[in-house]
Amino acid sequence: MTQRADLKLALIQSELDWQDPAANRARFEPLIEQARGSDLIVLPEMFSTGFSMHSAELAEPENGPTTTWLLEQARRIGAVVTGSLIIQAADGSYRNRLLWARPDGSLAHYDKRHLFRMAGEHKHYTAGDEQVVLEVAGWKVRTLICYDLRFPVWSRDAEGTDLLLYTANWPAARRKHWNRLLPARAIENLCYVAAVNRIGLDGKEHPYSGDSQVLDFQGDSLLDAGDADGVFQVSLSASALHDYRERFPAYKDADAFMIG
Repeated sequence: MTQRADLKLALIQSELDWQDPAANRARFEPLIEQARGSDLIVLPEMFSTGFSMHSAELAEPENGPTTTWLLEQARRIGAVVTGSLIIQAADGSYRNRLLWARPDGSLAHYDKRHLFRMAGEHKHYTAGDEQVVLEVAGWKVRTLICYDLRFPVWSRDAEGTDLLLYTANWPAARRKHWNRLLPARAIENLCYVAAVNRIGLDGKEHPYSGDSQVLDFQGDSLLDAGDADGVFQVSLSASALHDYRERFPAYKDADAFMIG
């Protein structure tokens, strides 16, 4: 790990146009351009629509216009570009799906496991059942979405993950939970945590406070976007992560378990 390069990470925190994918693609394109030089560029959850339960009306096919656009951005910038959107899967189900668009034109995905029942998400979407670890620049990244943050067993991988990555539409009403849970996930997994949230009001007048941030393996802040609109960049040290895990390998005493 000490020979591995540091990871250049860009978080894009922005308002979202309600249920308007074309407008949101136009919104994010110049922001992605500002992140040029990063290895990984992260957009919020449901970045093309906002957090909508109109899955049947808004879902795009697996190779739809926003997927094509993401791949175009990744090729243009020469970086992985990721964020979640509403997808109708090949089996006909609707998914809150994070797409991981690589500059070589290949694509991976993660389907949100924990659906936010207080908004009825479980009635409009099908939950994912696979944990996903993806690689960028030699770094292992565990991709997760919003409500997943509340479930530490699903996030846990203290040996095989370098960066836990959460994309979200996390409302201002529960920002205290967001700001407390993120450091906990970093500390218990001995890894970096990056979390991208939106700002502004959605179509139901729910406010979002942002608080996109990056934390190190001790839960200390490396970046905090507050409620600002823009592109926020940070470099993650591979050697610092390696050295800390060597000094404090708590993962070796973790309890074994199976996820059902």
